Amino acid sequence: MKFVIVGYGRVGIRTARILREEGHEVVVVDNDPEKADRARTEDFETIEGDASEENVLDQANLETVDALGGLTGDLNVNFAACMVAKHYGCRTVLRIDEDYREEIYQKYADDVDEIIYPERLGAAGAKTALLGGDFSVVSDLTEKLQLSVFTLREGSPLIGERISSVDLPSTARIYAHGRERESLTIPLPGTRIEANDRIAVIVQTEAVEDVRQSVLPT
Repeated sequence: MKFVIVGYGRVGIRTARILREEGHEVVVVDNDPEKADRARTEDFETIEGDASEENVLDQANLETVDALGGLTGDLNVNFAACMVAKHYGCRTVLRIDEDYREEIYQKYADDVDEIIYPERLGAAGAKTALLGGDFSVVSDLTEKLQLSVFTLREGSPLIGERISSVDLPSTARIYAHGRERESLTIPLPGTRIEANDRIAVIVQTEAVEDVRQSVLPT
């Protein structure tokens, strides 16, 4: 699959690297010359320019792109890039930063396929690790483990199951759950999963595909 990552900062770098590790084609777009140079030195196809402008994104041949992630720290750039990509039929993922508010989520939720807010997800993961008494998980989160969020559509074998009874690969753990269009939160063990719920899973990178196969519709 082919992905466009808008923004080669903290979130964009990690996302681009993970996608490439899984064998996908990645194009990075950033208007900061230093960040663009950094992406080039890591051998990513790189477009230097403002991703809110269609003529810049056109250089990525959007008709061949499966999905675009607007992952900069600028919500307006992220949203503009997503709208251009949506016009070409790409899946769109919009990043919102720590100033997340419900009204902002509602404003953009209907126009993109997915909204992420890394700071809230990271805090949830840290809280889960600390409550579990395993402090090493916090440091390993960016070294050995990957955070993945799955939307459980109709047909997923997890629908109807309680969080406590979900059977995932031994290297994976659910740490957050959210109903459709709701924030991800730490779930109670007895929470029953419904269609279109989302789960955030901490998993070893090499086991991501196993988790995907176990939670998505067959």
